[in-house]
Order: sequence, then C-alpha cells, then structure tokens
Amino acid sequence: MKSGPRTHRPSRISLLTATALTGALTGTLLALPAPASAATVTISAVQGSTRKSPYSGQQVTVSGIVTAIRTTGSSRGYWIQDPVGDGNPATSEAIFAYAGSASITTKVGNKITVRGTVSEYYPGGSSAGGQSVTELTSPQIQSTASTGNPLPAPFVLDAASIPAAYTNSGNLESQTLAPSTYALDRFESLEGMRVQVDNARVVGASNTYNELFVTAKPAENPSPRGGTVYASYTSQNTGRVKVMSLTGTFPAADVGDVLGGSTAGPLDYDNFGGYTLQATTLGALTDNNLARETTRAQNAGELAVATYNVENLDPTDPQSKFDRLAAGIVTNLSSPDIVALEEIQDNNGPTDNGVVAADQTYTKLINAITAAGGPTYAYRQINPVNDSDGGEPGGNIRVGFLYNPARVGFTDRPGGTSTNAVSVVDNGGTAALSYSPGRINPANSAWNSSRKPLAGEFTFQGKTVFVIANHFNSKGGDQPLYARVQPPTRSSETQRAQQATQVNGFVKQLLAVQPSARVVVLGDLNDYEFSGTLSTLTSGTGLTDLPVTLPAAERYTYVYQGNSQVLDHILTSPALSSYDYDIVHTNAEFTDQASDHDPQIVRLVP
Repeated sequence: MKSGPRTHRPSRISLLTATALTGALTGTLLALPAPASAATVTISAVQGSTRKSPYSGQQVTVSGIVTAIRTTGSSRGYWIQDPVGDGNPATSEAIFAYAGSASITTKVGNKITVRGTVSEYYPGGSSAGGQSVTELTSPQIQSTASTGNPLPAPFVLDAASIPAAYTNSGNLESQTLAPSTYALDRFESLEGMRVQVDNARVVGASNTYNELFVTAKPAENPSPRGGTVYASYTSQNTGRVKVMSLTGTFPAADVGDVLGGSTAGPLDYDNFGGYTLQATTLGALTDNNLARETTRAQNAGELAVATYNVENLDPTDPQSKFDRLAAGIVTNLSSPDIVALEEIQDNNGPTDNGVVAADQTYTKLINAITAAGGPTYAYRQINPVNDSDGGEPGGNIRVGFLYNPARVGFTDRPGGTSTNAVSVVDNGGTAALSYSPGRINPANSAWNSSRKPLAGEFTFQGKTVFVIANHFNSKGGDQPLYARVQPPTRSSETQRAQQATQVNGFVKQLLAVQPSARVVVLGDLNDYEFSGTLSTLTSGTGLTDLPVTLPAAERYTYVYQGNSQVLDHILTSPALSSYDYDIVHTNAEFTDQASDHDPQIVRLVP
C-alpha cells in the first residue's frame, strides 16, 4: 500500500456552505456577520466548537502572537495564537494565515492584528474525504502591538491528554467537538495551536518528504522493535502524530529511535498523515540502533518458501538497489528455495512503449544474488498484457517465481499465457495444473487493472507443492483513518474481496481433487490479517494465514503513517501443518530501505 504521489496543493476556496446559510436564515445557527464588516472577533470565535468555522467565507479581524512561520512549499504562511483564550477546550486559540506567494513581513513573537477571509481548506481536495483546515486567506496585517513576546505555552500531548477512543461515528463536521472523549476531536480542538510531545518514540521512519511519525503514548500497542501495531479497525492507535520541521533540519530516524527532550510547534493537518506537528523545536535524535533481522537457513529436509515485494524493480534502477535486494535474499532470508516476487517491472520500467518482457529485470536480480554468494536461481513468470495490470504507468508490474534448481524442481507445462486460465487436472485423484506456470482466471473482472495471480507446480524431494503468488489490488482510493465521515470508506476492499473469491475457488478445486494437496498461497494481499479479504480467502479451504500464528505484537510487514501492519501473507493448506514461519524485518522500519515491504519466509516439512 502506498500513499500515492504528492502533488501541489489545490487552489484554496472560501467555502460558505448551504447548511450555514440555511441555518442563519432559520435561526438554527447564529446569524453570521455581514461580509463587508470585517468584524473584530477572537480566534476562538472564528474556530468555533465544530470542525468548520461559523465565519467561513467572511472577512474578520483577529489578534494574536505569531508562533511560527512557514516560508517554503505550497502552503506559505504563519500561525497566530491568542495567549489568553476563551477557556473552552473545544475551541482552538490559533489559526493559520495563508500568505500564498505574498511577502511575509512579520516575525515570530510579534503580537499582531490581522484581517483576512475565513476559509475551509481541504488538503488533497474535498473528494479525498479528509478534514479541513480553518484558516485566513489573503491576510493583511493591520498593526503590530509589540514584538519579542513569549510564545504561548504548548499543550502537552501524552497518554493523559489524548483519549483512548479514536473518533465518534457519522459526519464529524456536523458534531460539536468532544476533546476529552475522542482523539480526533482533541487534535481538531488544537488546530494551529502550539503542542508538545516529550521524549517522542519514532513509530514511522523518516521518509523522502521529511516526515516521520512519533507516538505520544509509548505503551499503546508497542511492537518489540519500537513500533505501534495496528491490531483492528477500531484500534487506530490514537497517540500517533506526524512530525515535520520548520527548523531547516530533519533527522534520519528509524522506528524505535527517540526524539529526546521536547518536540514542539503548531499542530497542522494534511491529507498524507493527518494531524501534523510542525516543529519549531525538534528533539535531539537518540539512535536505538535497530538491527535488520536475519532468519535461519532451512535444513536439508525443509522447503523454504518466501515472498518479497521488491517495489517497482526494473533494470533502470541503480545497481545498488539490486545489490541490496540480493543481499537481503541471500543473507537476511538465507537463500530460500522459492521466492515469490511482487512488483517486478518490465525491461524499461515506467517507459510506456509497449514493452512487457521482464527477462532483463530477472536476470539482473539473479546475477546480483549470485554475486552476493547465493544460488543461481531460475525464474518463471508470464508477461502481462501491456498496461493492463495496474501499478506505475508503463511499468507492467507482475508476480513471478525465483527458485533454486539445485534444491527444487519446477514442473513446466507449456501453454499458459497472459489471457488463458490455468485449471486443475484430476490424474486419478492426484491434482495437477493444466499450465505451469499459469494465471488464475485472468479474464475475470476481479483482475481489472490489477495483477493476476500466478500458479506454479514445484517438486521437493519427490513431493508436489503448488505455490500461488499474488499481488491484490492496492488500497488507493480508500479514505484515510482520519476521514471526516466515520468510519471511513474503504472502497478498494470490494475488488480485493472479488480477488480473494477467485483464489479461494482455485484452492478449493485443488483440494476437491486431492484433499492432501500441498498448497502455499502467498504475496502482497494489500490487506490485514483481520480483514474481510483474508476471511474470504480462507473460507472453506482450511488455509492457515501464518501471520496470525505469531504473537500480536509481531504481526507486521509494512509501516504506514506510524501503524505497523500486515499487508503481506503466507497461507498454507492443511497438508502443510509442519512449519516454521518468520517475518524478517529488514525494510519497513528503516529510513534507508531496499523496499517498503518486509519479506517473510516459511520453512515447511512437506
């Protein structure tokens, strides 16, 4: 799962909703001041006790102390905060003044009076489903009463101040904030205000956008390696806060590191992580020296099967990426017998010129593995139809197999193409594949603009093992956890449910012919161990989803917005009841990654 490309902010629009107009006319809401009056009001009155300002679309004049200035990016401006406030915990005492391309002529510590138009800005656009930011547009400083003022004391975010419940249900914009009851309401009530997190543990590593996630609740669902585990749809981990920096510097932090002391600044919001502490004071980084994990090697009688999302790998990537992935396979995974790969791209990557072959991609990776001291793997795959399998445009990502021919045999049955479907053959009660490798029902609408699963028939010490590699539909298009309508819409689940049904049906066909068939279903399923996708996939098959066999605190293959979560899976049929399973944490927790996913491996005694 990826957050998608970052884009410039859309044009800011002053929004005066029909609801507000109707309410003003009927008396169900307070009448709004006339737009031309530029009414002098408090910041808390502008913010109001809901998510949208009662003054939206109108000019107002407010006063406060400048607490921070943002001079770069597409959202230049400054925050001002009333040092006194109205005593109501539901109303924020601060607001962001959006300057756009205009000069910013004030300084931190100045007490100023500003006139501007109140707007509700939706980062990422209103259709993304996220919260709005109440702000002043076209701000004009009317006067500066004093300079060098001390800044208002920050609100301390911690286990005592952030409620355990994440959010109420329904349309949050229509609800009065309850900051002592819901975490999202607490954050919204602090919009623009100075906040502080002390000795903040990093739960989402620094990324290329100079963002990281910390937790203000160290005891909340911790992983053994310092992360915060996402355990269910109703356990969103309320202590997570994104951190960016206004200081001009940013640390390269891994999960488990600590920003020692205090990290403080105004609480902002964007649609790529939600509520964000824009740090004017950044805690000093304490390196926790998180180590990349290494799993043991399989013994002579164990078949080692792994899955690895190699994140849009193609020959135009630097050799260093191939070398790091190769070292991970050889050293960290101890050279598995079979590796299902996801996100292998064609020979020219994102160049969209009709090329679908990926032989150069596989060869370059295999050569890097051999150079790293690993075996000389063979590969099996099927080229997709051009531009039909989703992913990066032009990249033609697909799933495929690496296997070590010194340990494992592959039963080649020709005829499998990008468009014809593999079927189960009954050889007198023994199951076989009509094509090997073969794609599962690739013409079915479940696979529209998505990767098709690949089935292969392997042999290990005289025994047949069916391996089905998958890369289900991504979570793109889903609303974020912090959506303004709760619970958020997860529209992508519909297609993954259809995909899970297809794979489930194929596994049932194998087991109907041969109940003792050895089947491994694995790959990037883009969904959680507690999701409906996994329930659909396992229903009636006896498949065991191996992540759920681990302690809850160790169930994660991916870190997204500070939540350590399971997206990748290995599932085994009842005949494969003897196994040793391991998620090998080598990427997801680190700012320096070879991929954004952690690989995993199972050692089977077939």
